[in-house]
Amino acid sequence: MTDGAKTSDPVPAGHPAIKPPRIGVLLANLGTPDGYDYWSMRRYLNEFLSDKRVIDYPSWKWQPILQTIILTKRPFASGANYKLIWNEELGESPLMTITKAQTRALAQTLTERHGDAVMVDFCMRYGNPSTESKLRAMVEAGCTKILFFPLYPHYAGATSATANDQFFRALMKEKRQPAVRTVPEYFAHPLYIEALAASVETAYAALPTRPDKLVVSYHGMPKRYLEEGDPYHCQCQKTSRLLRERLGWPKEALDTTFQSVFGPEEWLKPYTVEHVAELAKAGMKNIAVIAPAFSADCIETLEEIEGEIQESFHHAGGENFTYIPCLNDQPAHIHALATVIDENLAGWLAPR
Repeated sequence: MTDGAKTSDPVPAGHPAIKPPRIGVLLANLGTPDGYDYWSMRRYLNEFLSDKRVIDYPSWKWQPILQTIILTKRPFASGANYKLIWNEELGESPLMTITKAQTRALAQTLTERHGDAVMVDFCMRYGNPSTESKLRAMVEAGCTKILFFPLYPHYAGATSATANDQFFRALMKEKRQPAVRTVPEYFAHPLYIEALAASVETAYAALPTRPDKLVVSYHGMPKRYLEEGDPYHCQCQKTSRLLRERLGWPKEALDTTFQSVFGPEEWLKPYTVEHVAELAKAGMKNIAVIAPAFSADCIETLEEIEGEIQESFHHAGGENFTYIPCLNDQPAHIHALATVIDENLAGWLAPR
């Protein structure tokens, strides 16, 4: 009865209120624990590591290991790492702080472009705010069309796909489902590559000594996933190539590596933590590291890269280690994301 109805159309007495139709843009990031205490970390890690898209071992084999061994010890270690980077002033992780800033900036940009026709919000795949709660809020606000945007430049089953899975599960609970679209990966988008290149150029211009090598470090995954058809590895390689070409550098100026290895399987290589040590042993005293697969700085960049990976480089004889931050809420990044959103809203918004 409400399909296509306008707010000015007459409705029978007692009919539920009809809100003006809007378009929702729901950003999605990986997630964050609510705190770095043991139980907050355990809840978060249990949700994350129980996801079949992340760990695809049979439940009968994996869950006993997860529940009795990993979740007994890992929350302490992970909590200690989160404590090192925690935004104590706001009581949240840096990923939460940055995602909120990105959402505010995108909301402002899209309002300038489209007025109040578009509503922008964010959710997390794991932890809070949940995908289900934010979808519900958008529907209640009158969103009859929703663009779901996983903030991952590169597609992977363990990132983009599981975010979409959760969104579709939430849709199953809606009495009146909105029309929906999902944003595909944008690893080769010219504005994304331009923003990456500009961040490298800005960082290099501020350094007293030019790095001998730029290490482009991506989050890793089991090599088996590539062999089973996941395109993530190929997309990462293409981003590195496009970044190098945009910078006008020779092939030897930039290396592509993978970090965050977990479990006994072979993962995508070379491993960042080992590669930076090899560079130092080969005589390269100055390197820079950038992590293009992350749209926002998080535990994997602020603690792993600036902690474990930097230590590996220094321990092997390296001297100057520069981490180039993620694009976060930099204006060039917001412009790129807003453009990707507009491209995916085509046909839903009337030209202004």
